[in-house]
Amino acid sequence: EPADVVLPAFVAGGTSLVWTWFATAWTYAILLVPVLLLPAALGRRSDPVLRAATYVGATSVVLSLIGFLRWVFVVPPLADSYVAGDATARAAVDAAWTAQHQFGGALLGEHLGQLLVIGWSVTLSIVILRSRVLPRWLGVTGLLVSAVYLLNQGDILATAVPGSPVWDLAGLLGSTGWGLWIAALGVVLLRRSVGAGEPAPESTSVPAPATVPAPRPPAAAAVRN
Repeated sequence: EPADVVLPAFVAGGTSLVWTWFATAWTYAILLVPVLLLPAALGRRSDPVLRAATYVGATSVVLSLIGFLRWVFVVPPLADSYVAGDATARAAVDAAWTAQHQFGGALLGEHLGQLLVIGWSVTLSIVILRSRVLPRWLGVTGLLVSAVYLLNQGDILATAVPGSPVWDLAGLLGSTGWGLWIAALGVVLLRRSVGAGEPAPESTSVPAPATVPAPRPPAAAAVRN
């Protein structure tokens, strides 16, 4: 959306809108923890492919965090300057808005952030399918949602390259499906860890009766010569 639509609406949202973006950003950043701990949770710390994918996934979270935090540290002063400024100031803010949106939003947060997290998801799904460390359906589903999520790149490229193929539902379906897949991954890992930590069930078999030694017969009396 252009600056004359977004910025006045942002000012109207007030401080609560800024704090909403702040909470959204750092809530998403929590994803960094399970991404980094996943190789250990799967018992595959020495897997070089999974280790490389972990760095890719962690980087994607940081890039997306930058994209979210624009709405906390960059957009508010731009919005205030736009609303309070004259025509010249608004033209300058409009240019600044477009530049920060394309760089921090479209490039870092959406293009690179999404591509890297899709790469992490695809790699993890392939590891699951090849190693069977988790249920097979989780790997298949991960590949499917990643493919749908990848289609959203057309919408992002269209902001810089007019005529790029766009599927309007790709972003909604891809991000929602990916989020559900992450939730399913967490549930499977949690159930796996709980199952591994349960004590072995006690045996209900009837114990064998104790063996009582048979009494020895009395020793025969010694025969005198």
